[in-house]
Amino acid sequence: MDNQFSAFPFQPVMTNVIDRLNFHEPTAIQKQVIPAVLKGTSVIGQSHTGSGKTHAYLLPLLNRIDANKREVQCVITAPTRELATQIHEKVRHMIDYAGMNGTWHAKLLVGGTDKQKMIEKLKTPPHIIVGTPGRVLDLVKEEAVSIYAASAFVIDEADLMLELGFIHDVDQLLVRSKRDIQILAFSATIPQQLEHFYRKYLKNPLHVKIDDKLSPETLEHRLIPLKHRKASDIIVDISKIIQPYLAIIFANGKETADALALTLQQKGLDVGIIHGGLAPRERKRTLKEIQNLRYQYIVATDLASRGIDIKGVSHVINAQLPKEEDFYVHRAGRTARAGLEGTVISLYGEHDTPLIEKLQQKGLTFTFWDVKNGEWKETKSWNARNQRRKTTSNADSEAWKKVKKTKKVKPGYKKKMKKQQEKNKKQMIQKPNKKRK
Repeated sequence: MDNQFSAFPFQPVMTNVIDRLNFHEPTAIQKQVIPAVLKGTSVIGQSHTGSGKTHAYLLPLLNRIDANKREVQCVITAPTRELATQIHEKVRHMIDYAGMNGTWHAKLLVGGTDKQKMIEKLKTPPHIIVGTPGRVLDLVKEEAVSIYAASAFVIDEADLMLELGFIHDVDQLLVRSKRDIQILAFSATIPQQLEHFYRKYLKNPLHVKIDDKLSPETLEHRLIPLKHRKASDIIVDISKIIQPYLAIIFANGKETADALALTLQQKGLDVGIIHGGLAPRERKRTLKEIQNLRYQYIVATDLASRGIDIKGVSHVINAQLPKEEDFYVHRAGRTARAGLEGTVISLYGEHDTPLIEKLQQKGLTFTFWDVKNGEWKETKSWNARNQRRKTTSNADSEAWKKVKKTKKVKPGYKKKMKKQQEKNKKQMIQKPNKKRK
């Protein structure tokens, strides 16, 4: 198979990295971002989870590491410790694949670790820093490390940085960087505040927006009506039918997630939990247990849809649908990755219909199901009843128009008129059917 990455002007050392990563054809975002990063152009990248954007910036950044200069050449920031750790792992693997262990150096700077030990390790500056903005800024302020020599600065999940309140720390880091530093900012959405931030720091950036298919063909979206039932009861019923490799159950908010996880555990499901309210050590332990396949089900908030990369997710269950379309897309993006199959099962009530309508208008196809007696039962669309009512009322009104009104009222006239209306209605329904034949 031809390796299309050979079209990029990478250093020979990167060929091993690309081969070991088993990359052959660049993704849509990689095709546009890699050449721009290699040229030194600043980039604003917009794409959904699983688009390959991490390697879109890592490959060209590692390509230009100068081993002879022991100074920070590249700073990569992420909004959560977990995401920063996962990016650092990818960097370490790539250094290993390049055969540059002991020559290229990368350091992970996140909270929850021994700060004094970190300061000791930074006495010899690394080439690459990966970390959370708060901890990196803390160490820069203490003069444990300088980022002024860095030629590139990455802001990963920039909209989540803004949402979690870390964009100010990013701002403070950029103030301490070179004025002409190359900035690579990636996010799924660009809120107005982020636009102001970009205008402040990015001069003539390349704006790459990847309008991926809203849903890959290997992903199925199922809707189940709540019908005054408890979400936990339905999820237990679902668990008796599906055999997930790993299922993420999403809830809106930490308290709801805690309560749902406890109920499911009491009902006999082996459930882990991930959300921003957990202590860092607890989150780290849970993620390790997930990697060791300790759990089949994880209850999570939207932190797991953006800030943590959990591999092997075969099912996503929305115990509660989110309020916005983007969050649904992020959640769904946790499964059906790299061409694998996946299923999103969402429990919904009447208050969720505006979101469902918006997603359908964007081209998402839902199938409608319920769980009864340990089996999937296909049901009618959530708005089928409304559509039927509308059709019936239109037919009724048209049929009434054709009923001849009598000037003189005779006994039983209402009965006769009703009979005439029914006759007219039947004829109206039959005529289109004859035309179809």
